[in-house]
Amino acid sequence: MVLTALKYYVFRQILSHQWIESAADNTNFWYIHEKNTPWLFIKLIDILIFASSLHNTQNYMHKKVWQLAAPIILANMTVPLLGAVDIAVVGHLPGPQFMAAVGIGATIFSALYFGFVFLRMGTTGLVAIAYGGDNHHESTAWLIRSILIAIILGLLLIIAKPIISNICFYFIHPEGESLALAQQYFSIRIFSAPAALCNFALLGWMIGQHKTKQALYTQLILNITNIILDIYFVVNLKLGVPGAAYATVIAEYIGLGYGLFLSYQAIKLYFSQVAIAELLRIDKLKKLASINNNIFIRSLCLQMALFYFTMTGATFGDTVLAVNAVLINFQLFMAYGLDGFANAAEALVGESIGKRQHKNFIKTLKVTALWSVLFAIIFTLVYALFWHPIVLLLTNVNTVILLAQQYIAWLILLPLLSVWSFWLDGVFIGATQTKPMRNSMIVSLIIFVALCLTLTPTWGNHGLWCAFSVFMLIRAITLGSALPRLIHKF
Repeated sequence: MVLTALKYYVFRQILSHQWIESAADNTNFWYIHEKNTPWLFIKLIDILIFASSLHNTQNYMHKKVWQLAAPIILANMTVPLLGAVDIAVVGHLPGPQFMAAVGIGATIFSALYFGFVFLRMGTTGLVAIAYGGDNHHESTAWLIRSILIAIILGLLLIIAKPIISNICFYFIHPEGESLALAQQYFSIRIFSAPAALCNFALLGWMIGQHKTKQALYTQLILNITNIILDIYFVVNLKLGVPGAAYATVIAEYIGLGYGLFLSYQAIKLYFSQVAIAELLRIDKLKKLASINNNIFIRSLCLQMALFYFTMTGATFGDTVLAVNAVLINFQLFMAYGLDGFANAAEALVGESIGKRQHKNFIKTLKVTALWSVLFAIIFTLVYALFWHPIVLLLTNVNTVILLAQQYIAWLILLPLLSVWSFWLDGVFIGATQTKPMRNSMIVSLIIFVALCLTLTPTWGNHGLWCAFSVFMLIRAITLGSALPRLIHKF
């Protein structure tokens, strides 16, 4: 009712020419390009009215999708908040080298841990299928296997600390004190690796079990603990950059402790009723290895594409590099929102396959696709309406803001191109069909690099953003081509 009244008011304002006249009287770039803002605003309200009407229906599947997606979206919202607090706390130390060191260290660990995201994705699909088949012992077994792998990999990362450090700081080599501080941050935070990787496995188990509220609580406890310890160690104890690293390490282990507390009863029940040898069955380990290997290659290709995007942008100068660094956040903001529906698709697709309910499987595809597309449209409209204030939140450098205007159209278009690959990733992860995901990403990466080499000499940074947009579209097309086979298979 409120949305309908708001739409009526906006429409009345347009008819009275108040907005149109104010736009015509202003020569500012923003007003010239936003004179159609009221019409976009009405479309945004239309989307919200439609979404609200769907959510208020008694349709079970719509409610189920929201019950799963909403906690993940909320959990994702804490991620940029945590990064902002990290920078804000260290940013008050006397000198830019402290902020630079934490920024470099955080970037290294984001890239490093992204390669192990298969521990979350692979676990989700396997657990969801076992959950749908009402096989709780098998569901817990997949969790324990993933945790054991996470512990082994985490310990190997700690052992390989000197090698990893040398490689990372060979490619990322800040000057002066920033290098020593970044290395110090890395040498401390690497000890959080076992906990961080185990948290991936626990998060995958929670999503596969439809316990996304528990996933939210775990993420909140981890991030809030990190924020509190950040302030205490850096501000109160004046530990500087090492304090920020210690805060993250302790927070990761506290998050792991809470996750293990939530899963304790399931793990205890499993060991009381099932032989330990069941965990080490060769066929199960081979299946887990195959799924994880495919996701690892897929994640590696995605990282290579993002690295190549940054590397190519750097050839256009510092200002363009800064613009791209700001604008890529639009894509990250969208991913935080759409990931919730992708995770819902993972859990519900796996459950449908486990229960062998083909009709429910098809309904899951339709409903999760619907909500994903609706939110992509909302992101497009929000970016079209409010791109300027968003850019101002990210930077106050005038040259960057002015140059960003030239490329904003790509960011407005990207949600409509990206949504399909995000949604399809969720579908194929839930079905544990990761080979098509791997193949799709390899093909997309090759086409992306080829387009960059072809378009950037003529179009410059526009060519780079065009190549990135096509990259997202090719991901959707190549993975979407495998969807009919998946539907027929199940």
